[in-house]
Amino acid sequence: MRTQPTRNRYHSALRGIVSAIVALLLVGTGAAQGPKLKDIEKAIASCNRVADITPDLRISGCTSIIESAAETRQARAIAYNNRGNAYVKKGEYDRAIEDFDQAIKADPNYAKAFNNRGVAYQRKGEYDHALQDFNQSIRLDPASPGVFANRADYYRWKGDYDRALRDYDEAIRFQPALEGVWNGRCWVKAILGDLPAALSDCNESLRLEPNIAAAFDSRGLVNLKMGRWDAALADYNSALQLEPTLASSLYGRGQIKLKRGDLTGGNADIAAAIALEPKVETNFTRYGAK
Repeated sequence: MRTQPTRNRYHSALRGIVSAIVALLLVGTGAAQGPKLKDIEKAIASCNRVADITPDLRISGCTSIIESAAETRQARAIAYNNRGNAYVKKGEYDRAIEDFDQAIKADPNYAKAFNNRGVAYQRKGEYDHALQDFNQSIRLDPASPGVFANRADYYRWKGDYDRALRDYDEAIRFQPALEGVWNGRCWVKAILGDLPAALSDCNESLRLEPNIAAAFDSRGLVNLKMGRWDAALADYNSALQLEPTLASSLYGRGQIKLKRGDLTGGNADIAAAIALEPKVETNFTRYGAK
């Protein structure tokens, strides 16, 4: 199973630096320094902007704040955190981790910086470090739905489905419309065998986000395990229409074609799935879907 990207989970630490920080940051800029004042205001806007801005422009704005002689500790923590998020978006995870380290050094109680560093570690494949950061973020902010969702993804990857389920429950309790959590919980319930509840979660996921291949893929697995071949085939076809190289949907569709006597089509889908993801057959056996 491949969940959709989680934009909401590693967003900027704060959507904007509060006016008090801006005032402190700009202390000492007189009328003769008007252009400099405008430059700093522009840098603040770029550093805190998430949508409709390139990572490089965001990095440039945050760097200007970090290098400003008038910076405050809190402004520095936010700027490092936001620049780290931009590096994550570029796939430069080591540089992102260095920035999150600096954000945490500036503010050791900065829960979102721990979460964002955990995301960077997770992207690097350093899962134990990621878990430590997610745990610390939750200790500092026990009501953060995005961190529970990230930790749930970690537990799901580890195969600790009971813990994953508990964390998805918490994420949904705090923010029912959070991206990806209904799909993640659907998948876990499907593996645990709670198929009616899994189907309900997948339906809710698709109601909230109707064009997500991963959610159709998850519901396809549920319907496959329930023996609902027509419904499963429709879901896998929908997933593949949105994402033609989704290995789990190709493999699931191949299984259904074989069950319905289409040996040529079924074997072709399964071969294509294994070529894309060699472990897909082992995974389906583990899911109880063969």
